[in-house]
Amino acid sequence: MQPGSAEEEWREDCAPRRVLALFATTWTSMVLHTIHARHDGACRTGVLQRSLPGVSKKMLTQTLRDMEETGLVSRHVISAIPPAVEYRLTPLGRRFVEPVELLYAWGRDNADALDQLGSRQTARRS
Repeated sequence: MQPGSAEEEWREDCAPRRVLALFATTWTSMVLHTIHARHDGACRTGVLQRSLPGVSKKMLTQTLRDMEETGLVSRHVISAIPPAVEYRLTPLGRRFVEPVELLYAWGRDNADALDQLGSRQTARRS
């Protein structure tokens, strides 16, 4: 925020806050990254869960529902026996994954600085 900027620029529904709300859930950015980077923009639910160690089926389902509701992914039922569900990045999801990838690249490039931050109570390290 710049000194002297109008308060209404930072109202509760402003663009920066809406972007941060997308990151508020733990798994949204990881799901986007995984669908994009590891599965070329589309992935079945089970494959996606196996690609994300540590996410529960319940949490993944809720995250995907939220992402579908916000328009980041679309859900497609595949006619097969048994039926399968595939999630695909939408045009908005492909646009949003760009800054996510930049942020993840920064994290990889600066892992030493992140290590100096210390651990958080909610962080899991193996």
